[in-house]
Amino acid sequence: METTSRVGAQAPAAEGGQQLPSARRTVDGYLRATFPWYGLDEAFTGPRWLMQVGTAADGAVEHGSIGHGDEPSVRGETGAVGEPREKFAVVVTVAAQPSRRSADGTGLLEATSVSSAAWLAGVGLLSFTWPGQMDHSLRDDWLDQQTETAWALADDLDGPEWSRLSLPVDGVAASFHYRESEYGWVLAGTTEAGVHLGAYGRGMSAYGRGMSAYGLGFAAIKDIAAYA
Repeated sequence: METTSRVGAQAPAAEGGQQLPSARRTVDGYLRATFPWYGLDEAFTGPRWLMQVGTAADGAVEHGSIGHGDEPSVRGETGAVGEPREKFAVVVTVAAQPSRRSADGTGLLEATSVSSAAWLAGVGLLSFTWPGQMDHSLRDDWLDQQTETAWALADDLDGPEWSRLSLPVDGVAASFHYRESEYGWVLAGTTEAGVHLGAYGRGMSAYGRGMSAYGLGFAAIKDIAAYA
């Protein structure tokens, strides 16, 4: 999947968590999409915020993310001593696309799939995390290595690193591929609306309180313009 922006990128925020005017304009990219956007369903009553869309070389919107809960900051995965980790969930919507010719007609773009959603979710989680004992100068090398690992895992959804999790999508039970790591959790599946869904987040353990994947539900966003 060829995109020109990264799913993990975040809109800038002012003090107090309020989005800056330039961040509010990011809804324009979401409005250009030809597919429905998904977020957590109405059972989630906390904050929701736009992140960034990803586009193909011809400018067509291919994917984007909606955040829920605490806006994550880029820092060591354990945070400062005594500082609680943010609890958040990000939902990634990926347009279901067949293999297709590139905008310049010189080649073919890869088809999108559940693996695409899994990879984007895995990389999104990594973009907000790194081992607390790691020097900042080594983070780029670590991130490159972990990005390759995320791709390998996304390409083997039936492998031992993944389990199955049933969660509601638009009120109907759907099967997702799911995995946990020391950095958080990632899941991916497909909807009846013709889009692939990825999600990532962190909080307490899978069976504890916080932004756990267990018990989440997803629903199509009725009016994405309301996020502006």
